[in-house]
Amino acid sequence: MDTEKALTDPAAVFSTPREVVAEQALNTDQKIQILRRWEYDARELSVAEEENMSGGDGELLDQVLRCLHELGFSQDQGEGSPTKQGGV
Repeated sequence: MDTEKALTDPAAVFSTPREVVAEQALNTDQKIQILRRWEYDARELSVAEEENMSGGDGELLDQVLRCLHELGFSQDQGEGSPTKQGGV
């Protein structure tokens, strides 16, 4: 598995976010990093959809967020105003 590729383009390495969680070659921090990137990508697609461009459905974002939660990751909502992409 190409970890660097997974960190920059998770969909090119994994078919679903669940596959990231199941990957034995990754530690929890790497899984979270990969899923956070996938979360950002899914949010970008949602923003594109809002702007009448082709985008993705919300199901992918929901899957990514569920997997992050399963790994114990939660965003600290107290750090500034969030963007549409979920960042601060």
